Amino acid sequence: MSRFLDIPVDADCLRLAAAGDREAQRLLYGQVAGPVFALIRRMVVPRAAAEDVFQDCMVSLLRSLPTYRGDAPFGAWVRQIAIRQCLMHLRSPWQRARRALVAVVAGDEMDELPAHEPRVEAPAPELLDVERALSCLPDVARSVVWMFDVEGMSHEEIAAVFGRSVSFSKSQLSRAHALLRDHLAEPATPSVVVRPELSAQGHAP
Repeated sequence: MSRFLDIPVDADCLRLAAAGDREAQRLLYGQVAGPVFALIRRMVVPRAAAEDVFQDCMVSLLRSLPTYRGDAPFGAWVRQIAIRQCLMHLRSPWQRARRALVAVVAGDEMDELPAHEPRVEAPAPELLDVERALSCLPDVARSVVWMFDVEGMSHEEIAAVFGRSVSFSKSQLSRAHALLRDHLAEPATPSVVVRPELSAQGHAP
């Protein structure tokens, strides 16, 4: 279940924080920081990058408080800001270039290994846990599976976040589940978070 649903809402605290009251902002920060950082860490794998996105997200959240009108639950509103910051990071030209550079450098390092030094093989699939399997997913697939399976967002909501179609969300989720099954090597492993209705959508093994 999404931790954002458990964020307490105090109308007076929100009003004061939106008006710039430092104590109210501090209290609000403490209430939302945990769920926000947990979500960001699932969408942005490198910890240093996740911490940068978190700081940007909290600044954006506090600046945006005057625009919150209560049309949606406060937790859902906070979640949208966090997801938007994650996607801005993942879509930036610098991040795409950085990921490509890391891949090239990693390949060069493997080529330069001495002939007598054995290459370290990837751990056997049965030793991979869900945390590691999730980190192996492509950025978009990992984000979609987290939004759907953990945050409980619908395909329509996910599609709106990405500005794509519902079929895009469904195909990304199907791809993510398939990759997770491959990594974990046990389709029915109890540690994988899969919502019951997936079987009706053809995503369950």
